[in-house]
Amino acid sequence: MANIITRTADGVMDWFNARAPGFMPVYRKHMSEYYAPKNFNIWYIFGVLSIVVLVNQILTGIFLTMHFKPSAAEAFASVEYIMRDVEWGWLIRYMHSTGASLFFIVVYIHMFRGLMYGSYQKPRELVWILGMLIYLVLMAEAFLGYVLPWGQMSFWGAKVIISLFGAIPVIGNGLTEWIMGDYLPSDATLNRFFALHVIALPLVLLLLVVLHIFALHEVGSNNPDGVEIKKGPKGNRWSPTAPADGVPFHPYYTVKDGFYVGGFLIIAAFIVFFAPAMGGWFLEHDNFSEANKLVTPAHIKPVWYYTPYYAMLRVVPDKLGGVLVMFGAIAILFLVPWLDRAKVKSYRYRGLLSKVLLGVFAICFVWLGKIGAGPGTDPVETIVGRFLTAFYFLFFLTMPIWTKIDKTKPVPERVTTHD
Repeated sequence: MANIITRTADGVMDWFNARAPGFMPVYRKHMSEYYAPKNFNIWYIFGVLSIVVLVNQILTGIFLTMHFKPSAAEAFASVEYIMRDVEWGWLIRYMHSTGASLFFIVVYIHMFRGLMYGSYQKPRELVWILGMLIYLVLMAEAFLGYVLPWGQMSFWGAKVIISLFGAIPVIGNGLTEWIMGDYLPSDATLNRFFALHVIALPLVLLLLVVLHIFALHEVGSNNPDGVEIKKGPKGNRWSPTAPADGVPFHPYYTVKDGFYVGGFLIIAAFIVFFAPAMGGWFLEHDNFSEANKLVTPAHIKPVWYYTPYYAMLRVVPDKLGGVLVMFGAIAILFLVPWLDRAKVKSYRYRGLLSKVLLGVFAICFVWLGKIGAGPGTDPVETIVGRFLTAFYFLFFLTMPIWTKIDKTKPVPERVTTHD
């Protein structure tokens, strides 16, 4: 019986390869013959987890569009219909809303790992740039999706964020009206946001993800030691020309990642079933009320993954200055590969100064998020937010100096540890 199954499987593969001969070379290049460093640790699973969440968002989004009505008069009611009357609709909706927050959690950790191990340094500058473009598109995609339920916070959040473009001299007001399609968020706003959220930006996001992975596999993955395994000795039990310190991505890392994906899905399921709103962090309480342009919420704030940048916007007294600071905080991340002048990639072999500054930077970013999620009425909090915003920018602007003067340890010629 086993021989029959094996022969059938081989026959199907031969039939497929004869009709799609280009498939197997691509599979081998990016899976079975892509040699990844053998010392990957838990920090390297978040790229895979982000793909898992992306698939979840696409699949659940498809089912939600079957019942959602992009109309100011019907959007909120259609979400309630999904939650109450569509079979398993509540589950699909909560999987989608929880997935949005989980997406940013894994992406932020993925970015922090890149900063920690110098994964943006030569020859991976393009990999970092494509990753940052994914982050930018993801922020736009999440904002558009946030508006669609047409709750109180969706409406007023859209009004506040879109009105920021009004700070641009000369063209600001016209640009704001053009984006909204009206003087206030309305049917036109909801329709165009729905089209962008469901069709345009997902296509761009998928394209960037594919380019990000292809660019990574061209230059090879970085590792916790920051050692280029391609430049090391060749030959292992899989191939005499493969890096000695590499292992095939499939099956070794696909199996290992599968274990972590299972654990991640258990955590995600716990949130979906027991705490989908996460105390107002994943789903704001005001968004369970239908949008009302005559009633302003007591405290307008974005979702938690935008709050660090919202805090920067709010602590700057001038509106145009705040907008420039907020967008500048994102733009400066694109320059990291050229700002870092360190001789070694990984923070394992950098000095105490680099490690302390990166740790303080992480605390600063989280603290700004807390300030951005608050009401913004505390003057002490505003002053603290200004200091934290200044440190955020100084961390990057002074990076060419402190990365160059910081002491480094000798980097080994080959990877030192592996699981």
